[in-house]
Amino acid sequence: MIIEVISVISLSYILGSIPSGIIFAKIFKLKDLRTIGSGNTGTTNVLRTGNYTAAALTLVLDFGKACLAIYLSQIVNEKLILISSLAILIGHIFPLWLKFKGGKGFACYLGIMLMINFYLFIFISLIWLITFFAKKISSLSALLSCLSGILISIIYFNSNIVLVVLLTILIFITHLENIKRLINGTETKIK
Repeated sequence: MIIEVISVISLSYILGSIPSGIIFAKIFKLKDLRTIGSGNTGTTNVLRTGNYTAAALTLVLDFGKACLAIYLSQIVNEKLILISSLAILIGHIFPLWLKFKGGKGFACYLGIMLMINFYLFIFISLIWLITFFAKKISSLSALLSCLSGILISIIYFNSNIVLVVLLTILIFITHLENIKRLINGTETKIK
């Protein structure tokens, strides 16, 4: 069991820490993501470069690496999904190869949600889309959809509540600066 736990944590962290945004920024010869916008390596910051293809590919790879990590973890031991999910998100947010400064984790969060509960994933994605199209603020959309994920889990699914709460806490921690800007009314919109 200890070997399974170590394997799942290591695999999940390594897959989670693949720096998708940095990879596609280099492929598309974009600016160093760590020097623009929020300085994060996620989809929203890639979008700030104006390259929609690179942003879409970043989203797909960040989403996909979370799905793959959960899938492989289920093969090792499906009881370790909570540990795997946390390791994926921590790997994405704090990647070793980027001096522990990665993305904010929402695309990985969505990938995890898809793998643990398809219907929960659909609800959360719909909340994100509705909020984003109404307000054009990526951080607000992510925060509200994560919170709604907790409520939906409690009301409809009565399972994975601890996992959803822990992942939401991590997402909120990565968005602390965004929350301050949202409160001050200075958060930037995506045009």
